[in-house]
Amino acid sequence: MSDNRFTNQVAIVTGAGQGIGFEIARQLALNGASVLLNDIDEGMAKRASTVINALGGKCHYLAGDVADINFIQKMVDEAVGKFGFVTIAIANAGITSYGEFLDYQPEALQSVISLNLFGTFFLAQKAAIQMKKQGSGGSILLMSSVTGHQAHKNLAAYGMTKAGLEMLAKSLVIELSPLNISINTVAPGATLTERTLQDENYENTWSRLTPMGRAGTVEDVANAVLFLVSPESRHITGQSLVVDGGWSATSPSPY
Repeated sequence: MSDNRFTNQVAIVTGAGQGIGFEIARQLALNGASVLLNDIDEGMAKRASTVINALGGKCHYLAGDVADINFIQKMVDEAVGKFGFVTIAIANAGITSYGEFLDYQPEALQSVISLNLFGTFFLAQKAAIQMKKQGSGGSILLMSSVTGHQAHKNLAAYGMTKAGLEMLAKSLVIELSPLNISINTVAPGATLTERTLQDENYENTWSRLTPMGRAGTVEDVANAVLFLVSPESRHITGQSLVVDGGWSATSPSPY
């Protein structure tokens, strides 16, 4: 159900051409926010923005790689130029990198660190600098994963980056709280997206392994994100909210 709780809010959402990021952008826009939607794929970003605008939301897209610090600054500047200010930044863009530890290659590690850690760190930084200039606070949300909490086969590098993001959020409480900026993370478990559903066994496997009896949906994750960037959570910061149907409580492996 739509409401207006994000009226007069401007949000940047990265990695939002489809999946979780798109649903976050869609819900923000339909609840009153003006949204700058980013994806590295220009066609995907344009289509996502068109869909949101057709639904009655206000969405502007900007394609580019958020592992590039120059693009990150451009994205913040674009949001300010288009909508006047920035009050919400959601670092959703990231890549999953599978590989056995003993065979893992340097270029693969560099790639996952560049986007998941470097890109997220500097989006948070550039957004916070803009919010400080505005003097009215804001909210920053980092996208973690249950693999940052529980070991998962062949995901050592990816899990390391996601655990790092949760420590980043805790650390930034010290510097951002005096600016009235909250920073939290959401850690999804198995979630049904266009990418994960390419595996025809994904939904059945994770429905069987998840205590709540189903894999998560993009709506499940987006609902948690919207709560943490909403006025209702203004006294919550430095926290990670796990959205996994109970999987991390028991942690059965799909292998």
